[in-house]
Amino acid sequence: MWATINRPKARNAVDFEVIEQLEDLVSQVEKDPEIRVLILSGAGDQSFVAGGDLKKFHTIKSKGKAVEMSGRMHDLFNRIEALPCWTIACINGDAYGGGIELMLAFDFRVSAPNVKFGFTQGRFYLVPGWGGLTRLVEKVGKAKALEWCGKSEIISAENALENGVIECILPGNDLEKETLDWADNLTKNDRAFIKTLKEGASRFSPHRKEALEAEIEPFANLWVDEKHLARVEQFMSKKK
Repeated sequence: MWATINRPKARNAVDFEVIEQLEDLVSQVEKDPEIRVLILSGAGDQSFVAGGDLKKFHTIKSKGKAVEMSGRMHDLFNRIEALPCWTIACINGDAYGGGIELMLAFDFRVSAPNVKFGFTQGRFYLVPGWGGLTRLVEKVGKAKALEWCGKSEIISAENALENGVIECILPGNDLEKETLDWADNLTKNDRAFIKTLKEGASRFSPHRKEALEAEIEPFANLWVDEKHLARVEQFMSKKK
């Protein structure tokens, strides 16, 4: 199954409607035994997902609501990870903030050339709030994860590949065909095999669930911090 986040005018940013549609998508994939690979991309060739839609999420004003939103995203990403099929994020364009957190919940990431990956939550006085810090440390190690998030770094696809954030940079001439070709050998075995293999690979870290859940509270604290609110207001005023 190939799914596309279709908000190109908003750089495919995640809003409440996208969350609902992703939840529905995951429910559909959970129930369909014929699906062996789920692929997610963004519409167009400019953006994969530019994080959360600040204009829409800026309506969240209380810590309790911030905890609720973060917890909902954690539940969604955990369900994506637990799917009994392979999952591939096809990074068709730039990925920022929550877009990186989303792609890290997938089993594999393949990228178009010249894509940029921005660990930019810090520019808005935020830490990753959707499980992205734990998953990033798993991919690149503690020091590199802290460096990128601490500096609000924007890196190239080549740098992402070199550090193991993505599995492959595709030629980009026909991204859909190239992604399907890359995924083809993953479809040789059924979901029972895929589920067993994925569960086996997850047993190495007994405290992972606690590490992911521990991201929610610090994120919510910063969400209602005056510095975060001021930086979002400044960003939105520039967009007008």
